[in-house]
Amino acid sequence: MLQTPAVVFCAVDSVVPVRGRMLAGFDEFSAALEHAGIPLVWVTRRTRLQIDEPRRRIAHAHPFIAEDGCGCYLPEGYFHLRPEKALRLGRFTCIPAAEPQPAASQALEDLSEATGIPVVALSSLAPRELAQNSGLPPHEAELLRQRDFDELFFFAGASDADIQRFSATTREKQFQLRPGQPFWSLAIGASVPKCVRELSKLYTRALRYQPKLVAIATEHDFSGLDNACDRGFILAENSSGTPKTKSAFRTASIRSPRLWDDILKSLIGH
Repeated sequence: MLQTPAVVFCAVDSVVPVRGRMLAGFDEFSAALEHAGIPLVWVTRRTRLQIDEPRRRIAHAHPFIAEDGCGCYLPEGYFHLRPEKALRLGRFTCIPAAEPQPAASQALEDLSEATGIPVVALSSLAPRELAQNSGLPPHEAELLRQRDFDELFFFAGASDADIQRFSATTREKQFQLRPGQPFWSLAIGASVPKCVRELSKLYTRALRYQPKLVAIATEHDFSGLDNACDRGFILAENSSGTPKTKSAFRTASIRSPRLWDDILKSLIGH
């Protein structure tokens, strides 16, 4: 990392899915970045507990951003400089962007009461109900439940009009409400761009210069990375007809056998 030209932020939920195989070539790409001394920061909607096994499998030893911009997680001793604001969560030093639990849990309860719209938080489900509703084996379902910042939930019989009203109320309070299948997420203060900025400051202090910030994500997983990074790659089913974000962002076919080689050449210049 002493001479790195860039820090890469990769949204991994589609690249390293919960179920199924990782995108072909990603493990070799990760190893090549490691050899080149280029940090690869994972960005995910999953928790630090959910992402632990995939990180071990691919030997990922760099920071990651979890719970869709709720916090930046730093491996032990990764930076010699301590962040200004930090929490200790498991094996990691965490720079929080969102308010830690139980803030989101209490906010969800208050929103439900204020709007009269019933919701069911995952934290309230019995283990069997959790496994049934998530479609995950019991152990993996428990990892989904154990969250540091956001609260996952589903609406209990709410109409579209009810959901719109609930969404409007969360916007008024400046909470982050993220729809999902099958669960919604509520957080207070979550921001992927803020997490990128916080990590960028640490890399700049450690390197004594500002590296380029490069984003890699599918069309559906950017979550603000395009607003936080200097340039990047949009992984699409085909390389034409994809909406542009910035002129510095290129569209690459996710099915191309040369996908990771082309990105790597762009990063290291040969």
